Amino acid sequence: MGNEPLKGHLDLLVLACLENEPLHGYAIIDSLKQRSSGFFDLPEGTVYPVLHRLEKAKLLTSRWSQQSSRRRRVYRLTRAGKAALAEQTLQWSQFSLAVAGVVGATS
Repeated sequence: MGNEPLKGHLDLLVLACLENEPLHGYAIIDSLKQRSSGFFDLPEGTVYPVLHRLEKAKLLTSRWSQQSSRRRRVYRLTRAGKAALAEQTLQWSQFSLAVAGVVGATS
């Protein structure tokens, strides 16, 4: 299937990774990979533009964090980001149920 299923859903996936705790970019990439059992093994060049776009849209905030000798930008959901995550999750659930109904998948 390639990356086609990812188009249009990456914002939701990134927001979902940040639902429970703030994370730096590489931790988000790792979370996507772990939570998808390796299906979403995305390069930095795919994820960082999404983070910047979501921050510009005020769905995320970020701050610099010093861990050991390394500075990292840590991202956190805003109130608007939490609302967007809830709305996009609902839309995804409705969409996936409709697709499953069409292709004959059962729950």
